[in-house]
Amino acid sequence: MALRSAPVLLLALVAVALWEGCVGAFSHSLKYFVTSISEPSQGLPHYVIVGHVDGQVFSSYDSNSRKMQPRVSWMEKVGKEDPQYWDRNTQMAREEEEVFTRDLVIARTRYNQSKGLHTWQRMVGCELRGDGSKGAFQQYGYDGRTFLTFDKETLTWVAPDPQARITQRKWDALPGYNQRRKAYLEDVCIKWLEKHLSYGKETLLRTDPPEVTLSRKIEVEDGMETQICRLEGFYPREIEASWTRDGEVWLQDTLRGSVAPNADGTYHYWLSIQIDPKERGRYRCHVEHDGLPKPLDVALKEPKSNLGLIIGCVVAGLVLLGVIVGILVFLKRHQDGHRAVPTSEEGSNSSSQGSNQVI
Repeated sequence: MALRSAPVLLLALVAVALWEGCVGAFSHSLKYFVTSISEPSQGLPHYVIVGHVDGQVFSSYDSNSRKMQPRVSWMEKVGKEDPQYWDRNTQMAREEEEVFTRDLVIARTRYNQSKGLHTWQRMVGCELRGDGSKGAFQQYGYDGRTFLTFDKETLTWVAPDPQARITQRKWDALPGYNQRRKAYLEDVCIKWLEKHLSYGKETLLRTDPPEVTLSRKIEVEDGMETQICRLEGFYPREIEASWTRDGEVWLQDTLRGSVAPNADGTYHYWLSIQIDPKERGRYRCHVEHDGLPKPLDVALKEPKSNLGLIIGCVVAGLVLLGVIVGILVFLKRHQDGHRAVPTSEEGSNSSSQGSNQVI
């Protein structure tokens, strides 16, 4: 389906990057996302390259600036070690821009779409996983759908749509083309990933442990309660978290959020579970992360009793009532006494009258 507006296009580009970043469990990754747009608007470039290391944008190129540029301070080290690095990559990006523009026109023709906003994308990258294994991928997409995927084990391209099979047969038939793709993914890409990790080790190789907090919400209808375990401010992105009951992982009635980035480069995550409050003591939020010296098992806290608060409020209310009654009694007595005492004028008259009567 064609994208119809610039904001939707931006969301699509972000969604692709986030989706790729969430696939697989690995320690470090190098990925490039390349996009060509048929009808850019509102100042958007028609061609963009964005490079990511561990989800962090480190370099980019677009058809407006026509320059490959660093996006993080630690990439300045590359230019010092290799003064031609940025010029060389700029030239390659310009050449690829022309190829991508032609490819987009061909893809539109294949799908009989001569007008409208359309995208042609390439996603390529490699991984160094936590268990020491390596991974890699390369695929092309048209309008957000998979067009071609490279299988480096069989050295062939996989085409899900009939429109892509023409390209599949063409690339599979090119002498040495698929072998070069595999060599890049398994060798060149991994070496550059290791270089980037050495350049940005202060940022990319740090470990910030998660801050774990628990909160609860009572369901009025059935008396059940929802417990939420929140994990904040951790890095790197990989984290293992689960609810356990009696020491065993408990998946029933469990919901999970997505690991999402914070503005400072760290990540946050949450998972919830619905339980019977009477069984609260059986549950724990179990967390494993590189920033923790050992796994955490955070117990659910029993809610504090309100009895003391209630008693305190009752006593305070009785004291306040006593004070009010005392003030009212005092005011009433003061008022009655005030009425019983004559004024000086009335006393003079009564005294003279009384004296006359006595004489």
